[in-house]
Amino acid sequence: MRLSSGRILASLLVLLSPFSIAAEKIKSPPFSTQPQVREFIAEMRDQHGFDSAVLTRQFGAVRSNASVLKAIRPAAAPEQQRSWPRYRDRFVNERRIQRGLQFWQENQAEIARAEALYGVPGAIIVAIIGVETEYGRNMGKFRILEALATLAFDYPARAPFFRNELEQFLLLARENASDPLSYQGSYAGAMGIPQFMPSSQRRYAVDFDGDTRIDLSRSPTDAIGSVARFLQLHGWTPNAPIALPAEVAGDPGAWIAAGIKPSAPLRAMLDQGIAVQHTDAGLDEQPAALIDLVAPDQPTEYWVGFDNFYVITRYNRSSFYAMAVFQLAEALRENRAESTPLQTAPSYRN
Repeated sequence: MRLSSGRILASLLVLLSPFSIAAEKIKSPPFSTQPQVREFIAEMRDQHGFDSAVLTRQFGAVRSNASVLKAIRPAAAPEQQRSWPRYRDRFVNERRIQRGLQFWQENQAEIARAEALYGVPGAIIVAIIGVETEYGRNMGKFRILEALATLAFDYPARAPFFRNELEQFLLLARENASDPLSYQGSYAGAMGIPQFMPSSQRRYAVDFDGDTRIDLSRSPTDAIGSVARFLQLHGWTPNAPIALPAEVAGDPGAWIAAGIKPSAPLRAMLDQGIAVQHTDAGLDEQPAALIDLVAPDQPTEYWVGFDNFYVITRYNRSSFYAMAVFQLAEALRENRAESTPLQTAPSYRN
């Protein structure tokens, strides 16, 4: 028996309807329907003069993003847990070195100007941009409004932080006369070539190319100047040490527990069996912290980090991140055969 096209279509709809119903159940409602979002909209209206109808329409266009929540949560599988060798290989590799050298060559005048103005080595500036987005190649494809709303309202662990970033993002978009729905970036809400969070962009970004606007997505020059200014304003000290490898005898637990902010002179570590090779007579009095770079089923790699190492962690609060930046910077500097090391102490060699 032949079925008519209409009967075939009707049969298909019956078969597919359970899946359609399930999909509707899985799909979250627009953020504009959530009471806490409506409260946030009212706060933005009262505190900053936003049009609540416009914000309601914009929040009505975004929903909770499961991929954002998955990305922000700590890894559960053992093979995804913290591993310094695996992390390092992602960022300190031949591809990023070669592309970094190309980026440096293409922007050498702007990098030299940023180094002279802010006191941050060009290699560090380039390395941060390399680790963040591979020199602008991978700036993220999440809608920023959706990502920040998801983390502000559906991720209680860090909701206050991301709610503030959402507020800063909407202020930034208004200042730039841009539609908040047009911005794309990382799952955590970072944007542009240097992956600035909205609050950092409003506070630290600079119009380094002099075109009267700050554009971190399309202007490498603005990105270069903004990275350097960020580090300077967080306490970067020119010609000061960053990090040195260390050998540890005994239990380093107390030093690790002290955190990554340098709080005791290097001399105190040396007195307690932590060995660091250097020839700088004044280095022993510099504040330092013990950095542990862990890996599953492997010996921990130890370094001492100085104040400039800690400054790098203000960009991303991770010792893995700061060490990847430092080691990529050293590789870039060495490949450019520059005569000036990143620090007064002997440089680490890859």
